[in-house]
Amino acid sequence: MIRVVFNQKGGVGKSSIATNLAAISAAYGFRTLLVDLDSQCNTSQYVLGSEAGNLQDTVCDYFQQTLGFNLFRGEPSDFVHETQFENLYILPGHHDLLDIESKLESKHKIFKLRDLLGKLGDDYDRIYIDTPPAFNFFSLSALIAAQKVLIPFDCDDFSRKALYSLLSNIQETQEDHNGELALEGIVVNQYQARANQPRRIVEALVDEGLPLFESYLGTSVKMRESHETSEPLIYCAGSHKLTQQFIALFEEMEGVDISLEQEMEAIAETD
Repeated sequence: MIRVVFNQKGGVGKSSIATNLAAISAAYGFRTLLVDLDSQCNTSQYVLGSEAGNLQDTVCDYFQQTLGFNLFRGEPSDFVHETQFENLYILPGHHDLLDIESKLESKHKIFKLRDLLGKLGDDYDRIYIDTPPAFNFFSLSALIAAQKVLIPFDCDDFSRKALYSLLSNIQETQEDHNGELALEGIVVNQYQARANQPRRIVEALVDEGLPLFESYLGTSVKMRESHETSEPLIYCAGSHKLTQQFIALFEEMEGVDISLEQEMEAIAETD
């Protein structure tokens, strides 16, 4: 299963959502690959820390290889790196991604990510792709390569207005490039249940029949601490409320009902 976390708006939590869902997937025994297509490399830094800036054989190197710029003719697995967390692997991003975007577009390399993940697919049970905050070559490549789309939504009017353009781009990608792509659901993020505006906006989306997950994600300083220590929440704060919300979201996505005892055993194995 290949999932892409996509939103054209920045600051909606794409990297945090992709990384934490992938970490939970790995903690429950799924061999899981994270793909970082954002030149800011937040996902890579989240799981690799300072080591992320020193890596070679990144997703940028793979794309350069498709252009003939990289003499290293690596195998698909050569671009994948282990993390410190069991079952969690990453195809890291690089700051040079933006520098090669126009070259990739002009050479019509839009299907190369799908080719790469197709070759890696048998090695992983779940693949999560983090995308840049734009509808560009890399986010389109991810939509073409994926089977399901998750849309982070951060409960404000700007996000709501942008949502319709985003849904239109997904539909266009389905029609033109990837008929198997499905909108799995909208992830309500940074939700404050006691505040009127977020509740009103979410209720309006539900009334419109949009596919919102029932498991909402709240806000917590623990997320920022998780970023600073380069430890996804399930590893650094397994019993925290926000972690439990991520677990509930993961279970809803997977269509499974894991008992609390099983949850705690899975979390304990990572400590």
